[in-house]
Amino acid sequence: MEDSLRALKNVKVHVLALILTVVCEFLGTKIIPMPIGSLVFFPMLYALILGFIIGLPVFKTLKLSDQEDASYLINISVMLLIARYGTLVGPNFFKILQSGLALVLQEFGNLGTAFLAIPIAVFLGLRRESIGAGHSIGREGNLALISEVYGLDSPEGRGVMGVYICGTVFGSIFFGLMASLVASWNVFSVESLAMAAGTGSASMMTATVGALQTLYPDKKDIILAYGAASNMLTSLDGLYMSLFMGLPISNWLYKVCYRVKYGVNSEQSKLN
Repeated sequence: MEDSLRALKNVKVHVLALILTVVCEFLGTKIIPMPIGSLVFFPMLYALILGFIIGLPVFKTLKLSDQEDASYLINISVMLLIARYGTLVGPNFFKILQSGLALVLQEFGNLGTAFLAIPIAVFLGLRRESIGAGHSIGREGNLALISEVYGLDSPEGRGVMGVYICGTVFGSIFFGLMASLVASWNVFSVESLAMAAGTGSASMMTATVGALQTLYPDKKDIILAYGAASNMLTSLDGLYMSLFMGLPISNWLYKVCYRVKYGVNSEQSKLN
């Protein structure tokens, strides 16, 4: 509580946030055509990039204590954000129900992370770190799961911690750009793209929803409603999906890929 109160009184952080907001809103939305689609740059994306830059030690804009205060303010902001999402999920509740099992079963799509990431990780030379890094997108729940099963001082723990840190720094930027690129293909419905925004991370979901809302301004509320509902469900069942399916599949994939690359069986683990 004392830390949060101290953060609320940090005038420098509030002023910088205000300046960034004004500058980014002034820049507006830019759509850049690409050979494989279009990239949408919008105010939130600018704010993430500029905030990352001014936080670099070389600029000496923010002290370590200021950055710690900013992290506490994120928690407060996310609570307000979630409350705002709730006001939009409620009025669109029956529209969300019309998606039926699609919204529930979309969690299986997150298992695709393991099938894509683990072979690449093993090919690049990672060992059991690839299991922690590739079994999910590595948010708070996944971090806690790997810590409980393997311990954070294990190879799996180092893998999930690396992904967690990279996701915290670059995740929202990547998700915002990827969402705009995929949406510009006009292959998937806006509802399915909004469901895919729910990854269990409020910041990543917000960046994804922001990109989609820029491309589909007439469906802003329904995009946010689907994204928020999907994010909530992912937070609830994502941990169980990782425990009962993600980790066993990741261990199996690791053994197969290790055997293919090195010609020998991999070392044993708790879940082998």
